[in-house]
Amino acid sequence: MPLFDMGGHVVGVDTTLLPVTLDRESGVPLAVQLADALREAASGGHLRGGDRLPSTRALAAGLGVSRTVTSAAYEQLHAEGWIVGRHGSGTFVTTSPPTPVSHHRAVAGPDQPPQGDLVPLMPGMPWADGLDRAAWRRAWRAAADSPPLVVSERAGLVEYRAAIAEHLLRHRGLDAAPNSVLATAGTTAAVVELAAALLDPGDLVGVEEPGYQRAVEAFRRAGARVVPVEVDEQGLRPDSIPAGVKAVYCSPAHQYPLGSRMSASRRVELVERARADGFLVVEDDYDGELRYDVAPLPVLAALAPDVVVHLGTTSKILTPTLGAGWMVAPPGVTAAVLAYRDDAGTRASPAGQRVFVELARHGDLGRHLRRLRRELSERRSMLVTALRAANVPVLGDDAGAHLVVPLESEGEERRRLALGRERGLLLDGLARHFAGTPTTAGIAVGYAGCSRETLHDVLGVLVDVLRPTRR
Repeated sequence: MPLFDMGGHVVGVDTTLLPVTLDRESGVPLAVQLADALREAASGGHLRGGDRLPSTRALAAGLGVSRTVTSAAYEQLHAEGWIVGRHGSGTFVTTSPPTPVSHHRAVAGPDQPPQGDLVPLMPGMPWADGLDRAAWRRAWRAAADSPPLVVSERAGLVEYRAAIAEHLLRHRGLDAAPNSVLATAGTTAAVVELAAALLDPGDLVGVEEPGYQRAVEAFRRAGARVVPVEVDEQGLRPDSIPAGVKAVYCSPAHQYPLGSRMSASRRVELVERARADGFLVVEDDYDGELRYDVAPLPVLAALAPDVVVHLGTTSKILTPTLGAGWMVAPPGVTAAVLAYRDDAGTRASPAGQRVFVELARHGDLGRHLRRLRRELSERRSMLVTALRAANVPVLGDDAGAHLVVPLESEGEERRRLALGRERGLLLDGLARHFAGTPTTAGIAVGYAGCSRETLHDVLGVLVDVLRPTRR
C-alpha cells in the first residue's frame, strides 16, 4: 500500500488502498467511523509507523466526504497519539502505537456540522435563528452597494476596524484605538497567523488543558511544542505555566470547554507573570459577550495591552459563515502579522466586514446582542432548573452558551454520549478536548444551536440521559 520514490523511500499512502469503509446509513458520525478505521489499520499493521497519510483534502476527495470529516478524524487520532503532523511535510503514522487508552469518540463540535437528525446540543454553536432576517438582508444589500476593491486592505477595512473598536468599548470595556485592531477571518485563523508570524520551530507554547484543539493544532503546525496548562474552577492556573514559554493561549471569559471564568486575581497574576517572564498572552474572548448574574471582569487586554493579544469573532454572536473576526495586539505583534500577510498574500475577506459595519451602523447589532443575551439567559435558566431538580450537578452556567455536567470517569462519559445518540441528542464530551490523556470527564451541553421549542421538547430526554445513576 505505501507509495515509494525512486530511492525506495515512503512518500505517501494510496487513498484507494486505505482499509476504510464508511456507512452513511449508520448512526455513527462519519468522522468517528474514519478515525476508528485508521486506528485499527495502524494497530493491525496495515498502516506502519512512518507511513505518510494523505492530506485531509486528498482523503476527503478519495472517500467522497467533506474535508470537515477527514479533519475531525485526523484531530482525534492526533490527540490520541496515533498520528503526528510534521510542519511542511505532512501527516505520518507514529513509529509505535500509543500506550493503550480508552478511545473516546469524537462528536460534532463548533467546527463540525450536526449529524443526521440528532438534536445539536454541543457548545460553540450560534443562535442563528435569532437574527432579524430583514436587518440581515438590509446589511448585505448595503454591503453590496460598495464599489469592488482593487487592492484589499491588509489590516482590514478602516470602517470595520472603527466599528470593532466601538463594539469592544461598548460591550467588553476595552478601549482600543482603531489602528490597534486587525481584521481576521475568525479566531482559529488569527491563531494560525500569530503562530506563523511569531513562533520559531521548537518554541514552547502553553495551552489550557483541556482546551481548544484547533489552537493546539495551529501551534503544532507552526513547529511549536505545546505544553498543557492546568485549568480549575477559577480558570487557567498561572502557577502551572512552565518556565520558558513564548506564549500562553487561554479563554478567560468562559473557558472552553469547562466553562469556568478566570477570577480577577488569576487575571492579575497571569499578566504579571507574562511581564516578568517575557511571554505573550493570547486571549481568546470565547463567549465574552455572554454573562448572567455575575459582575463583568476586565478583559486581559485592558489590564495589560503591552503583553496581551485579544481575539474575538462574530461566529457566536452572529454566524461563523460571516468569516469576520478581530485581533487587538501590541504594535510589535501587529507589525509581525502584517508582514506575514504580505509574505503569504493572505487577507481577511471584506464582505463579512462590510456586513458587520452595516449591522452596527443601524443599531441592528446592538439589538441582536440584547435579544441574544435575553434568549440564552432564559434557556440557561430552563436547563439549570430542570437538571438540578433531578440532582444533576451543573458547572460553568454563569456565562456563555453551554454548561458542563461533571462525571466520574471517561467510561461513564462515553456511555452517556452513546445513550444521548440513541435518544436523538448530539452532546459533547470533555475527553476530546484534551491534547494528552484525559484527566476529567463530563458532558458539555450547548443550548444555542436549536430552537427554544426543540430544546423544551427534548428537555426530559436530556435529564434522563444525564441523571445520576442510582447505586
